[in-house]
Amino acid sequence: MRVRVNGEYLDTNVDSIWKLRDECGYQSENTVVIKNGYQTSEDVELTEGDIVSFIKKGVMPDEKQLAELMRARHTPGVYDAVKDARVVIAGLGGLGSNIAIMLARMGVGHLHLIDFDTVDASNLNRQQYYIRHLGMYKTDAMKELLGEINPFIEVTTDCVKITEENVLSLVEDADVVCEAFDNPAAKAMLTEAVLTRTDKVLVAGSGMAGIDSSNTIKTKKVMNRFYMCGDGVTGAGDGIGLMAPRVTVCAAHEANMIIRIICGMENV
Repeated sequence: MRVRVNGEYLDTNVDSIWKLRDECGYQSENTVVIKNGYQTSEDVELTEGDIVSFIKKGVMPDEKQLAELMRARHTPGVYDAVKDARVVIAGLGGLGSNIAIMLARMGVGHLHLIDFDTVDASNLNRQQYYIRHLGMYKTDAMKELLGEINPFIEVTTDCVKITEENVLSLVEDADVVCEAFDNPAAKAMLTEAVLTRTDKVLVAGSGMAGIDSSNTIKTKKVMNRFYMCGDGVTGAGDGIGLMAPRVTVCAAHEANMIIRIICGMENV
């Protein structure tokens, strides 16, 4: 029968996943086995057309092997849709830093990161940075982190403040623009520019402060090419802080909607 192993087609006479593992030279105690997207520790039957990944524990695979692994682990068709996509993330704070990491883990092929700020200690309660990043520009710190997650995606950065003058040039190559600002005026400016001066799809966030129920955070289609994530109400203020749980929930809504748009699952 013919099966696909780590991205290569293989003709084999064996009839089980463990026999195939042994035939391909992988040690049982040091190998993760994934068959048709599902990790298994049992010696299951092998059938024509199966897609199999053998992963050595503790070893970084090469680019082709990692791509095949991600293709195997994702819902069918998702990786092939996102691997060539281009997403701009405007703002790398609580929302943007989390969104960037989620999209990198999904294998989105090109992430364009935009922020002008540096990492400080007040960011550590909700943003995806570490003590070693204190004082670094967020664009540099996030690019470093993404390289540790998936070194094979393309990450470009602009350490600038987005303005009415430069916004169009910054988003011109994007399939989707992700708004992740914490400044209302900046949010309004970016939203107006993207929706009235480009044909891009915009995914934004509003309302994720405090410790209200996570279930109040929703994703809503506001209008054509514009999606809003959050509860739409709860902003940071006196006695209401921004903290990791609800901020991350909102970031996940944005990241998931971006993936749905890229995969053609939304009538944008």
